[in-house]
Parts: sequence; structure tokens; C-alpha cells
Amino acid sequence: MRSIVLSLGLFPPALLFSQKTAEEIHKMHQDPKAYIAELENPRREAEQKPGEVIAALGLKSGETLADIGAGSGYFAFRFARCVGNAGRVYAVEINPDMVLYMSRHIRDLKLSNVVTVLSDPDDPLLPDRAIDRFFICNTWHHIENKTKYLSLMKKCSSREAR
Repeated sequence: MRSIVLSLGLFPPALLFSQKTAEEIHKMHQDPKAYIAELENPRREAEQKPGEVIAALGLKSGETLADIGAGSGYFAFRFARCVGNAGRVYAVEINPDMVLYMSRHIRDLKLSNVVTVLSDPDDPLLPDRAIDRFFICNTWHHIENKTKYLSLMKKCSSREAR
């Protein structure tokens, strides 16, 4: 039996979209530039405290991490620094515009340890037994069949049950 390490809800939810109506948020998702601007908004640092998240995770050089719902790569690129060249970060995203944006950043930053994955909404499309940890931020509520998704994540987990 294998186990999964999830990092869910370590910190309070982001306030990024709190001032917007559901209609405004939906419209923003249809406009990649607006959505990326919101995801990369400098106030996100104060709201989501990525430094504290990373410290809480205790990432180590050489680990392989999957950032499910990576968006613009906000956390994925920070994780890449932590796991180093010996590690790998899979930036999993269902939005092709976000994958393109992250791919350009990977190229521009000359990163060799971040891999984008254009996934299905119900399948992360990750390699079997390759992932040490999964990170999910502001995405879990979008996954419709959570049981199936967790089953697929478990299949991708490299960790043995203890």
C-alpha cells in the first residue's frame, strides 16, 4: 500500500478574489492576461505567505513535487529553488494558457527542474510512482470527482505506507 502526502489548508485561504463577484471571477478565468495578473499580484505574498508555506513543508533537495493547479507557477517556481537541480517540480494545470505562460518562464529562467503538465480536469497525468509530495492551493474545490483524483494521485506517489 502506498501513501500520499498532501499539503492542503496549511494557511488561511487567499483573499485574492475576495473583492470580486462570481461573475467577475468567471470572466477573469476567460481572460488569461487578467487571470495571470491576479495570480501574480504582489499582495499575494502577504495573503498566502509563500515563505511560511515553504518552511512548513520542509522541502529538501532532490525531492519531486507536484503542484496541482499550478496556475501561473507562483508556488511551483519557488518550490524549484528548494528542491534544487536534483529535484523536480511538476506544474500541473488544465488551462493551456497557464501552461504556455509557465513554459515561457521556465525557458526564460533557464530552469531544468520544472516540468509543465497539461492535465485533464479529472486526471493529473503524472508518471506512476514519481511524486514524493503533492501541493494543492485554491484548487481542490474545482476537482469534481475527488475520490477518483485521489486514487490517481496515490498511483503517482513514490511513498510507501509506513
